[in-house]
Amino acid sequence: MTITPVLLCGGSGTRLWPLSRKSYPKQFGPLLGNESLFQGSARRLTGPEYAPPVVVTSDDFRFIVTEQLSAVDIQPAAILIEPEARDTAPAILAAALFIAESDPDGLMLVAPSDHVIPDAEAFNAAVAAGLNAACSGKIVTFGITPDRPETGFGYLELESAELGEARTLALKGFVEKPDAVRAAQMLAEGRYLWNAGIFLFSVATILEAFRSAQPEMTAAVRASLDGAKRDLVFTRLDAAPWARTQGISIDYAVMEKARNLAVVPYSGRWSDLGDWAAVWRETQSRGLALSGSATAIDCTNTLLRSEVEGLEIVGIGLEDIVAVAMPDAVLVAHKSRTQEVKAAVAALKSRNARQAESFPKDHRPWGWFESLVIGDRFQVKRIVVKPGGALSLQSHVHRAEHWIVVQGTARVTVDAKVTMVSENQSVYVPLGAIHRLENPGKVPVVLIEVQTGSYLDEDDIVRYKDDYSRT
Repeated sequence: MTITPVLLCGGSGTRLWPLSRKSYPKQFGPLLGNESLFQGSARRLTGPEYAPPVVVTSDDFRFIVTEQLSAVDIQPAAILIEPEARDTAPAILAAALFIAESDPDGLMLVAPSDHVIPDAEAFNAAVAAGLNAACSGKIVTFGITPDRPETGFGYLELESAELGEARTLALKGFVEKPDAVRAAQMLAEGRYLWNAGIFLFSVATILEAFRSAQPEMTAAVRASLDGAKRDLVFTRLDAAPWARTQGISIDYAVMEKARNLAVVPYSGRWSDLGDWAAVWRETQSRGLALSGSATAIDCTNTLLRSEVEGLEIVGIGLEDIVAVAMPDAVLVAHKSRTQEVKAAVAALKSRNARQAESFPKDHRPWGWFESLVIGDRFQVKRIVVKPGGALSLQSHVHRAEHWIVVQGTARVTVDAKVTMVSENQSVYVPLGAIHRLENPGKVPVVLIEVQTGSYLDEDDIVRYKDDYSRT
């Protein structure tokens, strides 16, 4: 029997600010290498035992999902678009109802898309250990064997302290995040596991659990799926019934009420990369975690990370410090207080600082752009259009634009005129002109855009035609 992976990737990951932000959260960034956490999660759940994945995400991330899956040669079974974030319970329920339409007796493995599990073989052995229990009607969760008294995780309490790999154990209940004293006690007792938020169950089992514990949510999500519309390769859930669902985690909504729970312990390396201290643990060598153009002199237990080409970050005499440099923001924090970054993001948001939620690079289905300089009545951007990509046919009410191509060849439409613009050539788009830029070539088109006008925000766009259904 094959297992359908369900990848949840709608979170904002604010505790890894400034690298992770609402507009481009941590699961899509290359935090630990060249591939993103989302890509690593998707590739981990491939093989003969797995069906193509079902992905649940938001409208903002839909093209990032398709692009990143394509880059690792994974074709999803479906990409479900949530009208609004409602935590994990409605998302998992929507996936279960969707899978039930084609495989009502199948198994599904629910996993966050931002976890690090380096040993895929060992993890899949743990999944295999839970198969019999899942097939017999159990809700199987996976618990991480703790190696420290962690206060940032919820815990799973076992019936006994008889831990062991590759077998299912009886689960007594869920435990909220403890304080430091209680976490140390739980570690010493030996019958508590970290709650990884990964679940294995049959479609029929989880739907029955939802019907019993959350009948109103089940009806609302069912109606939302029934009213869903196809949009390119996406399935857009109906917003009106979705709005009636409660924002609640699967633990609170179902798991704490269920009596058919089991757990498989997992002792391999695992991290949810929940804060910069976790990133330090995963990347440090001899106490130092250096990334990009970073130099450490007489530093201990420190993370230094430069995410800007040509920007050097240097630490001297630092101990237990995290320093992360981005083009538009810098974080410096004591390693023991990195969980408080979320509060810093809230403070920035209260001041309407764009850095609170907006990433310096704005990813679009055709490529990306970044602002280089913003001044009074002008803005300079770098724009990269991938091969085959095309901006929408559009006009602006408040700004004119100058485009200078520095790499590749672009097809440019300005009103009725269509021209090919190559490297070192430029074109002027007057205010109000209907225009479009396309990349018909096989290499990315890179251009510098100079905007001038009284209003330069991204909402000054009137779209007439768009290859990505954004009109």
